[in-house]
Amino acid sequence: KMAADTSVEILQKVLENEILQTTKVVEEHLDAEMQKLDQMDEDELECLKQRRLEALKKAQQQKQEWLSKGHGEYREIPSERDFFQEVKESKNVVCHFYRDTTFRCQIMDKHLTALAKKHVETKFLKLNAEKSPFLCERLRIKVIPTLALVKDGKTQDYVVGFTDLGNTDDFTTETLEWRLGCADIINYSGNLMDPPFQSQKKFGTSFTKLDKKTIRGKKYDSDSDDD
Repeated sequence: KMAADTSVEILQKVLENEILQTTKVVEEHLDAEMQKLDQMDEDELECLKQRRLEALKKAQQQKQEWLSKGHGEYREIPSERDFFQEVKESKNVVCHFYRDTTFRCQIMDKHLTALAKKHVETKFLKLNAEKSPFLCERLRIKVIPTLALVKDGKTQDYVVGFTDLGNTDDFTTETLEWRLGCADIINYSGNLMDPPFQSQKKFGTSFTKLDKKTIRGKKYDSDSDDD
């Protein structure tokens, strides 16, 4: 027991030291920034302020442009023809191929609705697979639900079933967000090397680095009886 207590104490000291070091680095960085600001003259400060305002204005204009193209909400498109038009006008598109009779599509809907509001930089769509046989054939969609991740008009990756999401119906919105971040289809602010699965030990290492070809091959095999 004493040995265990000692190792806990050592670990605590190491952690405390780490925290102190990190705090010191942050403080030094802040001090340097403050010093830089103190040494600036009025013209430089005005210039900095203008640049900041320009950047904010540009970001706001970009957001308005996205919203005008149907970003910011998760919506259904009526036909295959609409799919081509939608992906042509947006850089990043997530399209959910669903079927009314598949319960897991409703689970996917719930998470995509939340992510569409959060990630305005990406367009989130859904398309009834039964009404789009040509697209399903062309994109080789065999499992429902499947998300097609389209970048610059080209389908770059697929999320097939729930295999990449911890193999559970109870995956979190954060888990799907992480998976879309791995495909660089959204601006992901978390750590891609740290997937937010419920059971980290079981799933944490399997999907940290995504190799598209092998993942796609594996997914079709393992999820084929999911739909």
